[in-house]
Amino acid sequence: MLEIIGTKKDKETAKAIRYMKERRVPFSFIDLSERKELPEKIWKSIFASADDASDLIDTSSRFFRDNGYQWREYSPEAELREHPELLRLPVLRAGQKAHAGFSEVFIKEVL
Repeated sequence: MLEIIGTKKDKETAKAIRYMKERRVPFSFIDLSERKELPEKIWKSIFASADDASDLIDTSSRFFRDNGYQWREYSPEAELREHPELLRLPVLRAGQKAHAGFSEVFIKEVL
C-alpha cells in the first residue's frame, strides 16, 4: 500500500491524494501538521531514496526562507528530523521505496 506523507494545505499533496482516489487505489495518509515526529523506519526509507539528504529539502518553502536556511550551515538529515516542515511534499512511500514530490511514474512503478 502506498503512503502519502504531507499536509492537507499543500497543493501537491492534495494532487497526490486526488490521483489515488480517482483511480480507486488504496493508500494511507500521514498529516505532518497533526503528527510532528515520524518513526525511524520511515526516515530511513526516505533518506535511502535520495542521493543526498539536501535533495529532500524544499528550498522554496516559507519555513526555509523565514528561518534563514539559505545562509546557514546545517546537516540536512538532522534538520529534516527536527523540522519535517522542510520536506519537499508530498513524500510517497511504498515499503522501503520513497520519493519526495508528486510523481505518477513512481506511483505506477510501485503499484
